[in-house]
Amino acid sequence: MIHYHFYVFNMTFTSFEFLIFFPLIVLLYNLVPKKIRLFYILAASYVIYGLLQPSYLLLLIATSLVTYGFGMWMDKTVDDDKKHRIMQGGIVLILASLFLFKYFNFVDESIMSLLSSVGINVTLPTIRWMLPLGISYYTFMSIGYLVDLYNEEVEVEKNPFSVALFLSFFPIVFSGPIERAGNMFPQISKMNRSTPLDLTSGAKMMLWGYFMKLCVADRLGLYVNTVFGNSDMHNGTSLALASLLFPLQEYADLAGYSLIAIGSARCIGFHIIPNFRRPFFATSVSAFWRRWHMSLIQWLTDYIYTPMAYTLRSYKTWGVVGALMVTFLASGIWHGASMTCIVWGIMQGVLLSIESVMLQRRTRFESQYRLTSKWWYTLTCIIFVYLIFAFSEIYGMSSNFTEANKIVVKIFTQPGSLFVDSSTFLTGGLMLSILFFKDLRDEFFPNHFRCFENSKIVVRFASYIFIIICLLLFAVFDGGQFIYFQF
Repeated sequence: MIHYHFYVFNMTFTSFEFLIFFPLIVLLYNLVPKKIRLFYILAASYVIYGLLQPSYLLLLIATSLVTYGFGMWMDKTVDDDKKHRIMQGGIVLILASLFLFKYFNFVDESIMSLLSSVGINVTLPTIRWMLPLGISYYTFMSIGYLVDLYNEEVEVEKNPFSVALFLSFFPIVFSGPIERAGNMFPQISKMNRSTPLDLTSGAKMMLWGYFMKLCVADRLGLYVNTVFGNSDMHNGTSLALASLLFPLQEYADLAGYSLIAIGSARCIGFHIIPNFRRPFFATSVSAFWRRWHMSLIQWLTDYIYTPMAYTLRSYKTWGVVGALMVTFLASGIWHGASMTCIVWGIMQGVLLSIESVMLQRRTRFESQYRLTSKWWYTLTCIIFVYLIFAFSEIYGMSSNFTEANKIVVKIFTQPGSLFVDSSTFLTGGLMLSILFFKDLRDEFFPNHFRCFENSKIVVRFASYIFIIICLLLFAVFDGGQFIYFQF
């Protein structure tokens, strides 16, 4: 049994160490000669990763070498069948490390449980080690590069250091977004100095990301984590409220991280793909998944759903249903090595399949009664989508079925007095309201009520100062790490 201790030195986005060293990283990036900027950012990325998990830095480097080596091998191969086998070999090798560190024990325990259910009691070897940070992200990026290279959508990257930086770039290595080679390699090849627009845009994104994480997600987490962490002591009413708040906490946490990541990358001139687009204004489950964790969903769409839907095209609607089910089963497995995550993925696949089957009927119904132009219908759809997502998240965030089922049963059978944390409700509600109105403006009134982008400098700086004051007064600086660090 192998054990690893947690961080040697905290350089995560919410640490004071990162806030101190990040401006120095940006400053030195713009001061060093262009020819060594790639090596400088790669070294900075390795140092930041190594300070967090020194043992697993070698795994990240090994993945980079495998990705580079198989990419070069494919490029030098003329025969398409052989090239396809090389791609498959590279993917299998890359997935092997993901399986070993993330899924080995789950499969191991599942086999023992299955054998035990038929009267065969065996003990298989288990390995207890900490999940390497970012392995689910840089593994998918590596696989995406090899597939794109095989499909001739990108050219081979002949510089091994560029491949290494692509997979280890410090703003995105820990929790995404899941970047694409076609977007990153052209930027890595240029490594231009940051422009004033890069610095100001990046800083604004980081500021709002910190607000989402520290003032909204971690503030809501004080209530949600207290209730879910002691579910035996709380009635169904309190658990229902915590279940309704958890998606908001998760959104503010992951979208906040994404903004900090995208903003910090922008400060050194990199344009990272967006990851969220106001998902809780979606009027259908399919629309929701086009707005939530967009880099992951687009990856799953391109590399699993589209090829499978094409293969099953002769089955028409049922082919689409099959592709959806497999895609979101993969999404559930990606999110965690547990049966609850698998069931969560199946739930999403079922909901999307139902929508797909009913799409034409729904479209005709909405057109017949002109419902899409009615605000109450839009609001009803938004609420419905939110509720079913919140319900599915009970299984997504629970460690086992017993816990998830207990929460669901309590919600529907054990009402009672609401557990109230007045301070969290007041401050959390205020912070959440600010986030809601920001998203509401961006969704429906993008050209009105501008704050960060206002043409008047007084309004812009007043907006910055207001958010900074909120961070100083209401941020929860010990609220824990980002939720998606566990993936």
